[in-house]
Amino acid sequence: MSKTIKHAKTVISPPESFVPRHVGPDESDVAEMLKTVGYSSLDELIDATVPEAIRFRRGLDLPTGVTEPEVLAQFRALAAKNQVFRSFIGMGYSDCVTPPVIQRNIIENPGWYTAYTPYQAEIAQGRLEALLNFQTVVKDLTGVEIANASLLDEATAAAEAMTMSYAIKGKPGKEVFLVAAECHPQTIDVVQTRAAARGIEVRVSSYREFQPAADVFGMLVQYPTSDGAVVDYAETCERAHAAGALVTVAADLLSLVLLVPPGEWGADIVVGNTQRFGVPLGYGGPHAAFFATKEEFKRQLPGRIIGISRDADGKPALRMALQTREQHIRREKATSNVCTAQVLLAVVAGMYAVYHGPRGLERIARRVHGFAAALAEGLRRLGFEIAHDDYFDTIRVELGGRSAAEIAAAARRRRINLRVLGDTSVAIALDETVGEDDLRNLFAAFNGGDDADFQVGEVVAASDSRYDERFARTSPFLTHPVFSTHHSETEMLRYMNRLQSRDLSLVHSMIPLGSCTMKLNATAEMMPITWPGFAKIHPFAPVEQTEGYQQLFTELEAALAEITGFAAVSLQPNAGSQGEYAGLLAIRAYHLARGDSHRSICLTPQSAHGTNPASAVMAGMKVVVVKTDVRGNIDVADLRAKAESHRDDLAALMVTYPSTHGVFEETISEICGIVHENGGQVYMDGANMNAMV
Repeated sequence: MSKTIKHAKTVISPPESFVPRHVGPDESDVAEMLKTVGYSSLDELIDATVPEAIRFRRGLDLPTGVTEPEVLAQFRALAAKNQVFRSFIGMGYSDCVTPPVIQRNIIENPGWYTAYTPYQAEIAQGRLEALLNFQTVVKDLTGVEIANASLLDEATAAAEAMTMSYAIKGKPGKEVFLVAAECHPQTIDVVQTRAAARGIEVRVSSYREFQPAADVFGMLVQYPTSDGAVVDYAETCERAHAAGALVTVAADLLSLVLLVPPGEWGADIVVGNTQRFGVPLGYGGPHAAFFATKEEFKRQLPGRIIGISRDADGKPALRMALQTREQHIRREKATSNVCTAQVLLAVVAGMYAVYHGPRGLERIARRVHGFAAALAEGLRRLGFEIAHDDYFDTIRVELGGRSAAEIAAAARRRRINLRVLGDTSVAIALDETVGEDDLRNLFAAFNGGDDADFQVGEVVAASDSRYDERFARTSPFLTHPVFSTHHSETEMLRYMNRLQSRDLSLVHSMIPLGSCTMKLNATAEMMPITWPGFAKIHPFAPVEQTEGYQQLFTELEAALAEITGFAAVSLQPNAGSQGEYAGLLAIRAYHLARGDSHRSICLTPQSAHGTNPASAVMAGMKVVVVKTDVRGNIDVADLRAKAESHRDDLAALMVTYPSTHGVFEETISEICGIVHENGGQVYMDGANMNAMV
């Protein structure tokens, strides 16, 4: 018997939206919640809870949303617009090899990247052990007694060292901080900016010209210097200490595997960057800075320290041994607004040291230094002068009659970036990824485009990469068993998984506490960070090589400006405290530009985040506290009274919106009006993008 087959009509469904996969409640969940609270729709609920005066009624002029596959395709196109050159620029940033076992199981693992800063030690034992490893690496390599669990970046760490030095040694008449011109330029800039707001005088000169008189409370030097020189600073430290000043050293962490650590020749504070310990360049960050100092200064240390204690059963337990978060306790009397750390990147750097161990790190450091010595030898044979006899990975080349721009252009034709230091000087900073082909191309760039008339292997064999006794490290480091136990991939994998199982992250449940976190980032949003087109770009690469990044920044700034209603947006480091500081500096600059340098009063509600008053003081302002009620709402009458009483000197009001208790202020317009009427500006903190919409 014949059978009739009916073909169903083909239906092409639209691509699935991003929203249902990543916004928890579905339609039935929302309907059930609305029924429980007694409203028929979300619009009705919002109308009942958010005052009309602050409602945003018009639509946003933003690009249409796209699906995950579409956004990944767009990001691949952006990455392709960035040109990945070999970057031998240095300045505190080096290409490196991220061990695949760390990349896949830490950087790309939501069991690690979704976990926030470990407020609750009892559910963060794995992360705390990883951070303890990081602290041990820093403490051992720098040769000082105590290290914190990371800071935001090297320049910020140097600025924190300056303010900590002032807290310890500074006083009226002792307000000068000496900064070596041999430091990285971005570090000098950040230190100068921070100092200007605090009334600290910064004097920049060569370390050779330092005169630590009675008015000097501290100094900053670079080791090795920004252009590569390894310097003996022992006498400099002695003279500083004799004048009652502290010495901060900004150091290259990998170099300290081979060089005498700063703590052994007199440094009081050692700061730097751990980026080259397995963290991709990423066009400048984020990367975990380090901060180490003497035991006697631990109470002034910014950030937090992980330590070992005992639980109720007498078993070892990790905790925040020193979690000052002093801005929440001392508020306007705080000396720092740091309240977070680069936990994920610090974990990566610590695991890099665990994986390689002391012998592995020494092998990497000697290889880098050996190639630098071979490069110096080859360039000498080509007729160039090497400025410094002692160096680690960076050599300064004096070109004689040749043009630095010409040499840099020749290198770029071979897809290599160098650092131009002047009309006739360049610096070349090698890294863990360097090979003989790189040296061959560098020699050709310095040789008019032609290959050198000697073999790379020949100069490698002829170069001497040993340090004399003034500089060679003799003290042991990374002696704890954790650094000699996990060198195979399987052992490393088991160790990281064991720590992960002792932690709470999004793979276990929703995470309590904290909002400034990657816990809400979709996997598709995290994937591009390790693509070479984004990950291998040096922060000081020529801007024409970063077209994809520039487009990304431009589009993000435009979207944020549309959402916030501002004319322009500045992208800041990934810490709210740094955004606060930048905003207050902008307000300070506004008043200075108008000749109102006397405007220095910052009104801060009692309920404000603790970083608010701390940031205000760092920006050179004086804090006046405004009363709030138990829900965090500002007492408008008290605000008006204090604004009017400080009318002549009012600089700013810092206000959290919504408030720290999540309250929407119907009076926000009135509050802003009061401040503006009295000559001040308003800094709005914690403005959640959802609230803006």
